[in-house]
Amino acid sequence: MIILMVGLLTCLGVKLFAEYLANLLLPKVRNNSNSEPKKIFCKPQLTDDEIQTVMSKIQNCASQLEHVFFERTSELHKEIAERKRIQTELEKSLSLQYATLESTADGILVVDSQGKIAGFNQKFLQMWCIPESVISSGNHTKALRLAIKQLEAPRQYIATIRELNLNPDIQIYDAIAFKDGRVFERYSQPQCINGEIVGRVWSFRDVTAHKLAEAKIRHQALHDILTNLPNRVLFNERLSQALAQAQKSGNKLAVCFLDLDRFKTINDTLSHGIGDRLLQIVAQRLMECIGETDTLARWGGDEFTLILPNIKDTKEVAAIQDRILAAFKPVFDIENYQLHISPSIGIAVYPMHGNDAETLIKNADAALYIVKSQGRNNYQFYNSEINADSSKLLILENSLHYALERQEFEIYYQPQVNITTGKITKIEALLRWRHRELGLISPDEFIPIAEETGLILSIGEWVLKTACAQTKFWQENLDLPSLSVAVNLSARQFQQRNLVNIVSQTLKETKLKHQCLELEITESVAMQNVEFTRKILSELYNLGVSISIDDFGTGYCSLSYLKNFPIHCLKIDKSFVRDLSHDNHDAAITTAIVRLAHGLKLAVVAEGVETEAQRNLLQLLDCQLMQGYLFSRPLPAEDVTKLLRKSKSRRISTSFLVA
Repeated sequence: MIILMVGLLTCLGVKLFAEYLANLLLPKVRNNSNSEPKKIFCKPQLTDDEIQTVMSKIQNCASQLEHVFFERTSELHKEIAERKRIQTELEKSLSLQYATLESTADGILVVDSQGKIAGFNQKFLQMWCIPESVISSGNHTKALRLAIKQLEAPRQYIATIRELNLNPDIQIYDAIAFKDGRVFERYSQPQCINGEIVGRVWSFRDVTAHKLAEAKIRHQALHDILTNLPNRVLFNERLSQALAQAQKSGNKLAVCFLDLDRFKTINDTLSHGIGDRLLQIVAQRLMECIGETDTLARWGGDEFTLILPNIKDTKEVAAIQDRILAAFKPVFDIENYQLHISPSIGIAVYPMHGNDAETLIKNADAALYIVKSQGRNNYQFYNSEINADSSKLLILENSLHYALERQEFEIYYQPQVNITTGKITKIEALLRWRHRELGLISPDEFIPIAEETGLILSIGEWVLKTACAQTKFWQENLDLPSLSVAVNLSARQFQQRNLVNIVSQTLKETKLKHQCLELEITESVAMQNVEFTRKILSELYNLGVSISIDDFGTGYCSLSYLKNFPIHCLKIDKSFVRDLSHDNHDAAITTAIVRLAHGLKLAVVAEGVETEAQRNLLQLLDCQLMQGYLFSRPLPAEDVTKLLRKSKSRRISTSFLVA
């Protein structure tokens, strides 16, 4: 356009210039109006000044034309350059937008105001598994059907689209779930041009991995890593929900607090790895005992909690506890270790034992404490008297920490008698605690507490040294060189890694001969870890001390292991002796134990002999070593000294009873 204008101006300038020259050089003939024009041809005559003037005007006109030409040309070049720049920038912008659209991790979809697809990126097609040919063909309905079929809640998706059609100016941000487990975050906003909505832009982001990570973090926050059971936080949440439901429906529920008996011994001796594996197996067995609506949680350490919702009565709860106790009877076989462990369970029932979670948990824990103090391996429902008992147990536990340094412990001794010779062959050391305020405390009350707190180690070492020193005193002062002493080892003591060194050092300090010390362990302790038991017993046997299995017949001892244990004596539990005279089963068991001991060339001792009838039956069964009230109660050292002096002068009669 500019070139055309410059051309026209140039042509017009030349024309004007020619006319100017003609007017200037050709003279005009003035004729009268009545006369006809005459044709005259003459040679123009110009002066130098006129010629100079003409030339100057011509130059000025030419200069003006040249200036206009170059000015118009320059503007043309600028406009062309600007158009090229704008085109280049536009191409760059479009390229950047395309690259950005295709490089984003989000799937992008653009639809116009009619709902037709106006644009998309390849990520959108990949995420939604829609062939590009379907969209390119313009079959938008088919594309929508392909997308909706993949969703977990297609109706909700369609409802959202309808809502946007009714309210095109709103934005949405939510998540949609797919049938295959994927989760997309969805964002949509209207597309506007000059304030008018012309379509809508959709953005989809795959957050499946993020959601899975969030779910994993939440799961870990609410579950025990070792057993994968709910932890204390989730247990409390579910208990609150169960209580709310029970209050609404009027149903009962039970909260159970379960603790593994003497689990710490396994951890301390076999490593935490074995203990962890045991906890995992325990969790599996417990899960097999409960229903789908019940909640089993790991409270911490070796403690588990259980919610039993919608129960009818306490009988139903008791039946579940019986199943749990039965599930612990089979041996736990872990890395060639055969372990025996039992649970103690406390139970509180809503609404009888509490109306809120805190009270129910506290009362179930209090009931558990009673079970542990009464021998363990059982369950107990909470009752109003338990709080008083729990208070007493708390006092005992606090006092137990200072009992040793306050010299409140005493050792009583009970003799073992050979009924054939009437001689006292051995003295069993039995621990007693004389509390400053509560008086004499039964071992059944404080020994479990000492086990749990670990105080049994220091207490047990004191008992061992005191009993050995006392026996050495009797040997030297009463001329009883063959008198021996039996000392009980608790589960926690037996599992000490330095037990053999402690025994050896004690015998060295007290100067008691090794063969004059007998160490007693219960059958259940021996079977907790067979390999460890065999190792320790072998070391003690090589040291020269005697080993006896106490409470034989009440545990889980396998005869195949018994024959491999380096032991010297079996002690028949008093529960078999008590009903020996009128219970054929007890008589049969006792007979089998005596014959087993003789067959293995082991000594056998009957405990709890209280009547002559029991004594006579045991003698008929060829059991010569006996211990019980028939011969003597456990006595302080001073009284035992008197008893030993008497036993030297005459044989102990079966009717000789010591008060």
